[in-house]
Formats: sequence, C-alpha cells, structure tokens
Amino acid sequence: MNRTVLLITCLLLFSISAVAQKGIIKGRVFDELTNEPIPFANVAIQNSSNGAVTDIEGSYSIENLEPGLYNVQTSYVGFEPKTVFEVQVFAQRPTNLNIGLTASSTKLETVEVTSDVFERNIESPVSLQQIGSNEIQRNPGGNRDISRALQVLPGVSSSLSFRNDIIIRGGAPNENRFYLDGIEVPNINHFATQGSSGGPVGIINVNFINNVDFYSGAFPANRGNALSSVLEFTQKDGNEDRLKTNFTLGASDVGITFDGPIGEKTSYIFSARRSYLQFLFGIIGLPFLPTYNDTQFKIKHRFNQKNELTLIGLGAYDTFELNESAVADAKTPEEKQAAEYILGNIPVNNQWNYTIGANYKHFSKNGFQNIVLSRNELNNEAVKYENNDDTDPNNLILNYESAEIENKFRFEHTQRSGLWKLNGGVNFEDITYTNSTYNRIADSEAIQIIDFSSKIGFQKFGFFAQASRSVLDDRLLLSFGLRSDWNNYSTSMMNPIDQLSPRFSFSYSITPELSFNGNVGRYYQLPPYTVLGYRDNDGVLVNEENEVTYIQSDHYVAGLQYIFEKNTKVSVEGFYKKYSNYPFTLRDSINLANLGGDFGVIGSEPVRSIGAGRSYGLEFLIQRKLYNGLYGIAALTLVRSEFTDKNDVYVPSSWDNRFILSLTAGKKFKKNWELGARLAILGGPPYTPYDEYTSSLKDVWDIRGSGIPDYDRLNTERNPVTYQLDVRLDKRYFFDKWSLNIYLDIENITAAEFDLEPYLDTVRDDNNQPITNPSDSSRYVLTQIPNSVGTLLPTIGIVVEF
Repeated sequence: MNRTVLLITCLLLFSISAVAQKGIIKGRVFDELTNEPIPFANVAIQNSSNGAVTDIEGSYSIENLEPGLYNVQTSYVGFEPKTVFEVQVFAQRPTNLNIGLTASSTKLETVEVTSDVFERNIESPVSLQQIGSNEIQRNPGGNRDISRALQVLPGVSSSLSFRNDIIIRGGAPNENRFYLDGIEVPNINHFATQGSSGGPVGIINVNFINNVDFYSGAFPANRGNALSSVLEFTQKDGNEDRLKTNFTLGASDVGITFDGPIGEKTSYIFSARRSYLQFLFGIIGLPFLPTYNDTQFKIKHRFNQKNELTLIGLGAYDTFELNESAVADAKTPEEKQAAEYILGNIPVNNQWNYTIGANYKHFSKNGFQNIVLSRNELNNEAVKYENNDDTDPNNLILNYESAEIENKFRFEHTQRSGLWKLNGGVNFEDITYTNSTYNRIADSEAIQIIDFSSKIGFQKFGFFAQASRSVLDDRLLLSFGLRSDWNNYSTSMMNPIDQLSPRFSFSYSITPELSFNGNVGRYYQLPPYTVLGYRDNDGVLVNEENEVTYIQSDHYVAGLQYIFEKNTKVSVEGFYKKYSNYPFTLRDSINLANLGGDFGVIGSEPVRSIGAGRSYGLEFLIQRKLYNGLYGIAALTLVRSEFTDKNDVYVPSSWDNRFILSLTAGKKFKKNWELGARLAILGGPPYTPYDEYTSSLKDVWDIRGSGIPDYDRLNTERNPVTYQLDVRLDKRYFFDKWSLNIYLDIENITAAEFDLEPYLDTVRDDNNQPITNPSDSSRYVLTQIPNSVGTLLPTIGIVVEF
C-alpha cells in the first residue's frame, strides 16, 4: 500500500517524458431540427487559426492538435453560431464531435455571423444553466459526482449531512426531475430516501455525460411533475472508430467503462462500478458499512439519416450493514457514545433500482418526432430490532418492504413553421405501488403499531404544447406553453382542467450584449407514492379519502444578463415561488416540504393537501468558461424559504439557508497541469429542538432510540454558518496508445469544524444500560451528544484511458 502511494506521489511531482502523436477532432455539422447536413460551415478552434470547412456531407476534420482541451466554434449563415467548450483531444484516438446548429429566425440578408458563446434557449431564456463533462470531472471536492458538481451553480444548496440532496431555491429535495437522453430517471443517487430523493453517492457515471442543462425555472412544457428544477443529462455517443476503455480508481469506488462501435451504424457505452467504502468504514471503525454497485449503458443505432434509436439503462444495488464492533474499537468515550447512538437508530437497509428506456427519433422535412418508452422500478427494504437483537421476534421495531414500478410512454413532435418553433405531444404512465409495513412508533400522544399491506395501481395522463418565436429582428424572444396532468387514482385528480399549467417566457435584447429575461408559470407535481399508497390498520386507503391532490407551485422570475468577451457572462435574477396543496402530515402536523433530508421513508402516513409555502430571493452569477487557461464561477444566492405550520403561520422551512455563496476557479498550466479550488459558504438552516420531556419516557425511548422533535417549536433553532475550501490538482499524461490522469483532491483543506444540532441520547452506566431518572422511574436520564461536521479528506485518484 505504501509503495503504491509513493509511486502515485512521484508521478504527480515529476513529469513523465513521452513522445505522443498529434490529435484530431472530427465529426459532422447538421441542422439539429431536421438532421440535414450543413455543407461549407466554418469549424474553428477558438483563438487559433486552426480550423476546417465542412464538405457536402457536413463532415469536417481538424488535425495536428496537441492533446488537451479546446473550445470549438461553428458558424454558418442562416444558423445561430455555437461554441462547444472543453473538447478533450487525445493522442491515441480521434475525438468525435458532432455539432447541431439551430436555424436563425431572422431573415437571411440580416444575419450577422458572430460568436455567441452562451446559447439562448428560446423556450427557457431565464433560469437555465449549462455544465459540461470536464467541469463535473474536475470539480474540487466533487469526487466526479454530478450532484455535487451542480452545487457550484446559483440557487443550489445541499443538506449538511453526508448526502447528495439537491435543494433548489428553497424547495424540498423531492421537487426535482431528471432526464437521461430524454428518458426520465426517477432516482440518480444510491441509498435514496423513498418519497424524497438524495443519497450519499450519485449513480450516473460522469464518463457518459456530454453536458447537463439545469432548469431552476421556466420549465419547458414537455417536462412535467417538477416544482423546483429539471435536469437534462445529454450522454455521449459511443466511439465510432474503435474500442476505448476507461479505468477509474476514485475516493470510494472502482469502475471500468467500455466504449466503441458495433458495426457501421451502431455504437455503445457500458460501465460498471463497485464501492469499497465498506472496507474503509470498517478500518476507521464507523458503525455502518454501506456497499453500492451500479451499471449503466447506452446503445445508439442509426438506421439512416432520418431515423435513429437510443437505448439506455441505469441500475444500482445497495446494501447496508451494521458494524457492532465499532463500539469496542472506539478510542474515546465520545466516539463510543456516538457509535452506540448510531447503531441504536439506523436500520439494516437494502435497496435496488433500475431504469431502462428507448427513444426513437424520426426526422421529417421541418422537424422531428420522438417516441419514448421506459420502465423503472425501486425496491426498498428496511429492518430494525431493539438493541439490534433479532433472536427475539418481540424485539421487532420496523419491517418495511416497498416497490414502485412505472411504465411510461411519451410521443413528442417538434417542427419549424416559418418563424415559429412548435412542440407538442402526449404522455401516459402505468403505476404499480406495493407496501408492507410493520412499525412500532412512539410520539407525544401514544405508542402505536402500524401494520398494513397495500397495493395500488393507477394511470397518469398528460398533454403539452409550446409555441416560440422571435420578433423585432430577433431582439425579442417569446415562448408560450401549456400542459395538463391528471390520473385515475381518485376523483380529486381526474379533471385535467384542474391541473392546467400555463407558462410564458420572454427575452429582450437591449443591446447585443445585454438582455432582460423573464418567466411566469404554474407547475404541478403528484405527491409521493408513499403518500398515495398509505393505508391504516383496517386497510383503508386513507389519503384517497382525504382527497389528496396535486401540489401546485407558481413561479415568477425576472433578470438581466450581460455577455462579455472572453467567454464571460454576468447575470442577476429575482425569483418568487408560491406553493399550495402541499401534503400536511396529520400525525406530526407539519408540511412534508420540511422532510426529506435524511435516510428512510417520507410520506407513509395520513396527510391532507392543506399546506402552503413560499420561497423568494436573488441570484448573482459571474461565469467564465475556459479561456486562455482560466475558468471560474462565482454564485451568490439570497433566499428565504417558508412553509406553514400547524397554526397556518409561515415559519422558516428546513431549507431556509438565507444565503449560499460558491466561488470556484481554476487554471490550466503548461505540460497538462491543472489546479482548481472551491470555497463554499452556506447559511445555517433551521432545525426543530427536541421534546425532551416526552423523549425521556422509557416506553418511548425503547422504541425510538432517539429524541422526538418538538413540532410546537418547528424550526425555531438554527445551525451555524459553515464554510469549506476544497482544492484539486490534476496532471495528465498523453501517450501514443493511452493516457493517464492522476489527481489529488482535498476536501475541507482547512479542516474547519462546526457544531450542528446535537443528538439526544440516554446516559448509560458501565454495563451500557440506560440510567433511570432518580426522580421519575418511568423516565431515563438524557444527555446531548455533540454533532460536528468537518473532516479533512484527501483523495488520490487515477483515470486510465486506452
């Protein structure tokens, strides 16, 4: 082990001399709406005289390039110019780069060919950010995880625990939707919280990703069931020339990716990863041992120029075991107490999920049609016994098994008609949800046993349409959208008129560099299946009788954007989100919007659609794409997030960070060295203090093993402001037949520590038994355990491609 570390360190410190051949960028330029080739288009390397002109088939080739990253600019009269950032060139193989251009809506004779490095999206000219594959891979502290890389963008925060929750503009983690090549993927994280989202590690392999479009508002009408964000992941096509292999050894897993052709018309990418976290956690004595595995594939077949088929698959298998030896291995009394507390609370959890899908695309004279079919399934199991003793059935506290299955169909038509761009279609989903729950719970009212089995099946329907065009010589972009969603779960959600979702966006160019952008829209989201499938012990489908309905959110967004030279933009946006019909728990009398930032299951309880909320704030962004070796993003978000409590009074939500600051910058040096850093400062979110009086009751504590939140004081306490500085150093080596990337990533390089909301635990005697309160024999003596975050975490990673 020591020899390996020494070798890697030497490779980082000393350059390896190698004679590498020159690289090539080649591909095809085409009309992205019709797939017709664009001959005689200019394709050039930014800030270079090196370039090419496409032939009659739209093909081009740029040769004699040193291995490294390049920005590629493409332009042709009658089409919007386009810049593709950070195209990686290798020595051992050509880089395939196919570039789709959008036809300009202005008349041919008035077109001025310029380089607009930041594309305008006519449907969503506001609240849209884009991030590329290399930006994700080199993100300091990100561990090549897409969810973490998104945290550099404005409006994005995360929970303070060891999780990948994506919290957008003060909304709950379950308000986001994810699409992979146009196919919806409900879950993108291992160990996901059912009924919410998030988890400690992302499932999607960054080796597949070409770029990510992140919508925090102004959602296109063809994307439904989202309240806070839509993320569109565009995957790379497989290598068309020959087999390529990528081996990655990271902070927590090892993976391999194969990428190549299957004949002349078909390409594929396939990957598999397995974690070794369980070994690391065991070595350092943590009380839980997680293991995750995932696999991913993409197959693309081009029948001809007018027809193509994309197949994707994404799957994960996660297991979770308790490490009871962590108590004996603890080095201090504090570590021992923390290990005992965690072992007393965490259930044994197993989870697996997958998504498979097909996207058939047919190009016609003025547009294209998509037929999308997919199936996804999530299976979740959790078991917990008192004192983790499973030898006595009477010790059973929790036995949970659940499955969510969705079969989906979507037809979509997009076309250009004069100056209009039109999009419309329909969608259908068949849903099956099962749940078997045995759970002993204790709260301030009484000790209850929840014991039910549930199976529901219903169908979801939707239609959507969007029309967009420019006026005033392309200075004003207008887009109108409408969609509706309904289902036959209950009569309260069967009327499509009740879920009409109109939206309107505009962008006005005050000058060629300065634009004023805005959006107003209404969006709907179905409550989690855990809510819809909940039954009481008599088998009654409680929340159907409670007339649970779609959650509604109205968005109002406006802002300014200025484009500078040298690949730089500055923007400011104001936003206001108003929520209604949010599920409100009848057991705890709180909004479900306050839950979802922890492991477990959210929403499997009686609720009513009576909750309300609001979120509002300002976002500031300065972004510089790679230019002369420099890049960076500075994002500041000022936000307030509030939801109603049981007295119908607005109080801060669990996601009310107040402010979020992210500063990321990097520099590429000679000989393929790169240094990057990120400083994140996060306002402390609120939390609810414990009801220590009820928690201390023996009958309550023996079942829960943790404190009961005092929801009469919902979110009245607040965690401190936290900060973290991450640094990453990369060194690349390019050889004739392979390449090597070695990186050193240091999370929290300053070793900053912060005390968060403490845990509540019992005081124990020398035999590890809870001590009875001498003044009240029905209670235990309680104490608070400090809960600190902040660990310096260095990682050495290796990426080999051949």
